[in-house]
Amino acid sequence: MKLGSAIAAIGVLLACSGQLGAADFQTRPVKGPPASKESGIWAAIAYSSADQKHGFFWGADKRQEAADLALAHCRRAGGDECVVVSVFRNHRHWDDDDRTGFPYHHCGALAVAEGKGERITPWSAKAAPTRQQAEDRAVQACERIGTRCVVREWVCT
Repeated sequence: MKLGSAIAAIGVLLACSGQLGAADFQTRPVKGPPASKESGIWAAIAYSSADQKHGFFWGADKRQEAADLALAHCRRAGGDECVVVSVFRNHRHWDDDDRTGFPYHHCGALAVAEGKGERITPWSAKAAPTRQQAEDRAVQACERIGTRCVVREWVCT
């Protein structure tokens, strides 16, 4: 009976953990359009959920540059398992004029649960056209499992 309960608990944890991170979560280098087609000013947020360290960068000319620099800042902050959790860009046009399919969101935010959980600490990262929208979306996604979350970092391009 105890083994069955443990397996069920692990299943619930795994099912819930998919909801805790960002929808635009990246674990490998950010792939995208050829560099010549990347319009805009790029920004990224990286996060290490193992030790709750983060890093960000804004002002890059290329998407991969923003991701790489956010990872470097996260690692410098002491993050052992840093991954890029949000990449976004600013541009003078609101449409997809470079036809990459990548949205123009000016701001991104990282929200993390206030108290450290026993197993995992809920978090979320979201991008949106404004700082307030990015913060609201990140907090709402983080709080889906019923814990109180706060914005740990925000950045706008």
